[in-house]
Amino acid sequence: MNHSEIPHSDLQLWHQIRPYFQVDLLQWFDIQARDLPWRRTKDPYRIWLSEMMLQQTRVDQAMPYYHAFLEAFPTVFDLAKAPLDAVLKRWEGLGYYARARNLHKAAKQIIANHNGIFPKTAEEALALPGIGPYSAAAILSIAYQVPLAVLDGNVMRVLARVLAFEEDIRLPQNRKTLWIWATRLLPTEYPGRFNEAIMELGATVCTPAKPDCRACPLQPACSAYRNNQQSALPCVSKKPKIPHYHIAIGLVVNNRGEYLISRRPDDGLLGGLWEFPGGKQEPNESLEETCKRELQEEMGIEVGITEKVALVKHAYTHFKITLHAFLCTLGRGTPVSANGQPFRWVMEDELEHFAFPKANVKVIEALRNRKSKPTLFDETN
Repeated sequence: MNHSEIPHSDLQLWHQIRPYFQVDLLQWFDIQARDLPWRRTKDPYRIWLSEMMLQQTRVDQAMPYYHAFLEAFPTVFDLAKAPLDAVLKRWEGLGYYARARNLHKAAKQIIANHNGIFPKTAEEALALPGIGPYSAAAILSIAYQVPLAVLDGNVMRVLARVLAFEEDIRLPQNRKTLWIWATRLLPTEYPGRFNEAIMELGATVCTPAKPDCRACPLQPACSAYRNNQQSALPCVSKKPKIPHYHIAIGLVVNNRGEYLISRRPDDGLLGGLWEFPGGKQEPNESLEETCKRELQEEMGIEVGITEKVALVKHAYTHFKITLHAFLCTLGRGTPVSANGQPFRWVMEDELEHFAFPKANVKVIEALRNRKSKPTLFDETN
């Protein structure tokens, strides 16, 4: 952004803080940047993969998945031709499975429309499944040095503190203001390095709690530091209370010792993953009644419950669940999926070949190690 485009009311502040962002921050990054595998490459496929994995996921959690995914699908061509089930299996446990489905869809589009090369313009990148303004800016600036500013939680926190920005950053108009400032401060010569640097600062130094201001290259420019406002900024409105649901599922076994599993629709939560059928507990209904009702409604079968195998507490972004897993024997009826989704009968040792949601993976673990009491897994802490 040309400085002549900056309103006069902001121009003095811009002049004051720009050297710290465009010189001191980058010098700090050269010395302090973590050695991460996606920083050793300019391959847009690998950068794209890292950006998708790092959405909603910490670096330490994403790292083994990143290596395993590239081992299975080393190029965008390998990803595009792979079955979706294989892609989801490699993603199993990382969560937010829409990311994996969108990677797969986008890979096919990149092969079909861009000769296997990630597009180099924001317009073309934004047309790909799963690519929004942040990820387009990150990928294009790092891989191709396209001058686009990124704005994620780390960047908003850094800017809000430096600028003493006291508005609620959950509101779109306030996010836009911070994005404008990120664009003003972006150097056109090395935008990718700058974007990585400011995100790294937010992730490792300007953290939500107890920021290490003594190690911060932006400290002389930071209004929050001067006014002792670090703990008060950024301003974030409270999230609504997260609902909690009890879910009962049936581990239905037939007379051959096979278990019934069904595949979730591709376009919903946990789309494309396999699961043990079941559903949400209704008011004034026991969990055993829930299990039987859901199996009747979903698969058209009657079952007998023999034992409770596991209880799994799990948190999603907008709600929490307690998953109650019951071992069941098949009674009347032949399974028919009410929503037309695929289902399978599989032996216990075959379950590992299918991609399951994390809570179901814990149930499988309990199934293999079941004792007289159900196994408790609590992943909500």
